[in-house]
Amino acid sequence: MFNSNDSLTSPHLILSSHLSGVGCEDLTPSKDEESSVEGSTVTLTYTYSKGAANYFFWYRQHPGKAPELLISHSPSGSVGEEKTPGLKIQVEGEEIKMSISSAAVSDSAVYYCAVRPTVTGNSKTLYKNLWSKDNRILHNIH
Repeated sequence: MFNSNDSLTSPHLILSSHLSGVGCEDLTPSKDEESSVEGSTVTLTYTYSKGAANYFFWYRQHPGKAPELLISHSPSGSVGEEKTPGLKIQVEGEEIKMSISSAAVSDSAVYYCAVRPTVTGNSKTLYKNLWSKDNRILHNIH
């Protein structure tokens, strides 16, 4: 007999993680997928090599939609642009954690972590607009 508090009857969400713009030896997810019960905190954890990059960009992509920028931050964890309430970045040594508190079924999506090497000039637009004009091609920017 199950009651409404059992995790089997609660809505579940699945977060899938993918890497973009960096070799797998530089940035590695601890799991390819995370699943959780609605309302809980979900965390995606990556290990990275300190020399991998100087900035990280996190994107979320719902089925049939273009990726959307969620947050950007330096390897020290200082946040450059935060657009999503409930999203937290934590950096410890060579580990990065992106947590979503009070996760909802609507948070079920593919999450991407992209890396930007040291550059000069304004590359903000470059990283926000990964899709081609006709939204058919996702550009993998290195």
